[in-house]
Amino acid sequence: MKQKSDCNDTLRQKGGEVNAWSVTWGVLMAMLFSAAAAYLGLKVGQVFEAAIPIAIIAVGVSAAAKRSNALRENVIIQSIGACSGAVVAGAIFTLPAIYILQAKYPEMSADFLKIFIASLLGGVLGILFLIPFRRYFVEAPQEQYPFPEATATTQVLKSGDSASGQSQAKPLLIAGLVGGLYDFIVATFGWWNENVTSRMIPFGDDVAEKTKLVFKNNTGAAVLGLGYIIGFRYALIITLGSLFVWWLVVPAMALIFSGDVLNQWNPAITTAVGDMSPEQIFTSYGKSIGIGAIAMAGIIGIIKSWGVIKSAVGLATKAGETSGETANNESKADLPFKFIAISATLTIIITFLFFWFGVMDGNLLFAAVAIILTAVIAFLFTTVAANAIAIVGSNPVSGMTLMTLILASVVMVAVGLKGTGGMVAALIMGGVVCTALSMAGSFITDLKIGYWCGTEPRKQETWKFLGTLVSAATVGGVMMLLNETYGFASGALAAPQANAMAAVIDPLMNGVGAPWPLYALGAVIAIILTLCKVPALAFALGMFIPMELNVPLLIGGAVSWYVTTRSKDAEVNKARGEKGNLIASGFIAGGALMGVISALLRFGGIQFDYAEWWQNPLSEWCSLAAYILLIAYFIRTIKK
Repeated sequence: MKQKSDCNDTLRQKGGEVNAWSVTWGVLMAMLFSAAAAYLGLKVGQVFEAAIPIAIIAVGVSAAAKRSNALRENVIIQSIGACSGAVVAGAIFTLPAIYILQAKYPEMSADFLKIFIASLLGGVLGILFLIPFRRYFVEAPQEQYPFPEATATTQVLKSGDSASGQSQAKPLLIAGLVGGLYDFIVATFGWWNENVTSRMIPFGDDVAEKTKLVFKNNTGAAVLGLGYIIGFRYALIITLGSLFVWWLVVPAMALIFSGDVLNQWNPAITTAVGDMSPEQIFTSYGKSIGIGAIAMAGIIGIIKSWGVIKSAVGLATKAGETSGETANNESKADLPFKFIAISATLTIIITFLFFWFGVMDGNLLFAAVAIILTAVIAFLFTTVAANAIAIVGSNPVSGMTLMTLILASVVMVAVGLKGTGGMVAALIMGGVVCTALSMAGSFITDLKIGYWCGTEPRKQETWKFLGTLVSAATVGGVMMLLNETYGFASGALAAPQANAMAAVIDPLMNGVGAPWPLYALGAVIAIILTLCKVPALAFALGMFIPMELNVPLLIGGAVSWYVTTRSKDAEVNKARGEKGNLIASGFIAGGALMGVISALLRFGGIQFDYAEWWQNPLSEWCSLAAYILLIAYFIRTIKK
C-alpha cells in the first residue's frame, strides 16, 4: 500500500516521536475531547470517534510551529488523545444509570472515585487484552479488514508533511467556532428552541393529541455534524428504527389499547394508554422494545464473531511463544508478552479488590463472582469489538454491555446480591466491561494507523495508559458536573444508553416483573432484521433513542450524500466529502465543547430563563430558520 510506504520512509528519519511536545498535546487532546464526547454522548447517545479531528489539529499545530519531525509526533498525539472517545463511551453508557436510579433510591451512591476507578481499570484491561490480538487484525490484508477510520486518519496525518496540513486545520477551526457559537447561543441564551416539532402548527398539535403521531428534530450543529460523519446509509437505518416505533408502534398501541392499563407489559405503569402523550407511550413501552432489540443484536454479534474469536486467540497464543523473535523489528515490536500477562493479572487483582472493598462492602463471594464474570466477558468480547471496528468502523459496545448487565444481574441475584447494592455493583461491573470493550475497539484503530505509518507498536501501547488515565479523570469530573447542572433523571440530557441500563437493572435486582414481553418482541425484531441483512444494532438504537436525536442524523447523512454526488468528476466528489468531514468534525467538537462551557456557566449560577419563550411556537419557527441557514452554510462551505 502506497500510504504505508510513504509513512515508513518519513518515520525512518532521525528523531524520536515521544517528547514533551507530542505527550503534552496528546494529554491536552485527551482532556478536551473527553469533555466534548461526554457531553455529546449524554445528549445524543452517540460518541464520536475523536481520531480524525485530533489528527487534523495535530497536523495544524505542527505545521504552524514548523516541527521537523511532525509525522512521528502526530501519530503519538493522536494515539494518546484518542483515548477520550473510548473511555467516554465506556463510562457514559453505564455509570450515569447510578445517578438516574438515585432519584428513585436516594440511598444509592455514586462518587468521582468510583467512576474514575471503574473507567481507568476498564480502559487498562481493554489495552492489555487487545495487545496479544494486534497482529491478527493489524497485519491482515486491507481486503479482509478495511479499517475505514484508520484509513481516513492516516491520510490526514500524511498531510502534515506538506503545506496542506495547515490548510486542513483552518476550516476545522472555523467550523468549530461556527458550530460552537450556534450551540452555545441555544444552550445558554435560548434565542431559539433546540427542537422543531410538528406541534408548532395547530394541525400538528391536534394530530399528536388524537392519533399520537408527532415529528421532532433537534437543530443542533453537533448532532448535524455527527450525522454527516455517520453517513446516509447508517443514519437512515437508525432513523427508520425510530420512525418504526414512533409512527407505527406508538399510534398502533394507542388505537388498540386506548382504555387499557398494560401493567402486565410494564409493571411500573398505572395510566391508560389512551391518556398518555406519544412521548409517554414511547417511554413506557416503545423503549423496552428497543432494549430487547439491542440486547439480541449484541448476542447475534457474538455468535457471528465466534470464528474470529477462536482464530484471534490462537494467533495470540503463538504471539506469546514467538514474542522474542520480533523484539528487534520496530514495526512489529509489542510490549513483551510476559509484561502483558503480569500486568493483566495485576489489573484483574486490583479490580477484584476494588469490587471487594469499594463496591461489594467486603463480601468475598460477591467480589469473586463479579471479577470472574467481568474478566471472562471482557476478554471474549475484546475481539468482537476489534472485529467490528476493523470492518465497519462502528463498535456495538452498547449491545454487548446491555447483555453483560442482564447476565451480571441474574448471576448476582442468584448468589444473593439484590436491591440497590446489587444495582450499583452490576453497573460498576458493566462500566468496567463497557470501557474495556470500547478501548479495545478504539485502540485497534490507533495500532493500524501506527502499522501503516511504521510506528513502533510498543510506544503507542505504553503511552496509551497515560491517555486512559487522563480521560478517566476528565470524564468522571464532567459526568458529575453535568449531573449537578442538568440532572440525568431530569430528561435535559437524554443519556439513552444509561437510561436503558437503569430500566433493565431495576426490576431484575428488586424482584419486580420486568417487561419481558416487550423485550422478547424487540429480540424477535432484531432476529428478523438480521435475516433480512439489515444491521440490527443500528435499527435497535433508533428504536430506543428519542426521535428528535435520530432525525438530524439522517439530515446530516443526506448532506453527505448530496455534496458527494453533485459532480460528474469522482475526484471532485471525493474532495468535497473529505472537506465535509472537516466541517462536520468542527461542528461536533465546537458544539460539544461549548455545551460543556454552557454547563459550567449554569453550575456557576449564570443561567438565563427562557422556558416560557420555548413554550411559544414562534421559538420553533426561529429554530427552523436558524437550522436552514446552518445547513446552507454547511453545504456552501463544502462546495466552495
